[in-house]
Amino acid sequence: MTEIWDRETFLQRLRDVGKDRYHHLHPFHIAMNAGRLSQNQIRGWIANRFYYQQNIPIKDAAILSNCPRPEVRRIWIHRILDHDGQAQGEGGIEAWLRLAEAAGLSRDDVWSHRYLLPGVRFAVDAYVNFCRTQPWPIAIAASLTELFAPDLMRERLAAFEKHYTWIVPDGLQYFRARLMQARRDSNEGLELTLTYCNTRELQEKAVEALAFKCDLLWAMLDAIQLAYGGATQPSKEETK
Repeated sequence: MTEIWDRETFLQRLRDVGKDRYHHLHPFHIAMNAGRLSQNQIRGWIANRFYYQQNIPIKDAAILSNCPRPEVRRIWIHRILDHDGQAQGEGGIEAWLRLAEAAGLSRDDVWSHRYLLPGVRFAVDAYVNFCRTQPWPIAIAASLTELFAPDLMRERLAAFEKHYTWIVPDGLQYFRARLMQARRDSNEGLELTLTYCNTRELQEKAVEALAFKCDLLWAMLDAIQLAYGGATQPSKEETK
């Protein structure tokens, strides 16, 4: 029988996944934070990323449906309400729609997936299907990508405020809300993964699940970059 990793080893294996494959290192993402994207490129990213945002509560509901532990469900369920809101006009999905409007997109175009790229649809659907079909601790492990760039949302907000002043400032509320939510969600998911992936097999599958999530986020940006451009070479300072 293969020996289980201790907590620190398991944590390091998870962290190692993001060293060179988390999407904050993607050329499109680097260009966005550096202010080198056009209005059309930003709008293309917003419109396509909406499909991911829209499906987050669906994948979280899939995780809950597979989880027999009420103590875990009580921890996880707030994620659905964070995105769907407690009432109409609230939540992360609504905030993303307001971002789209602030950037000059119509709400109807975003909801109707008018600009949704096949590669983005394929990647997001694969993630939802993964969370629906895998054991719940493995699906939770796939959510841990925010471990790799804890200040990513802060950097994104600063970049948008500095470089993309044509976006109405009130539309950036999604990013502001995620400053606290992302760290909380990451800490919760990590603790659940370290606790319930309690065999070597589950630990290894958790690491693989996290790598899968990184790859699909990267694939989404590949599709967006192919369609909208934005592949200019980053400077040495931007990649440090």
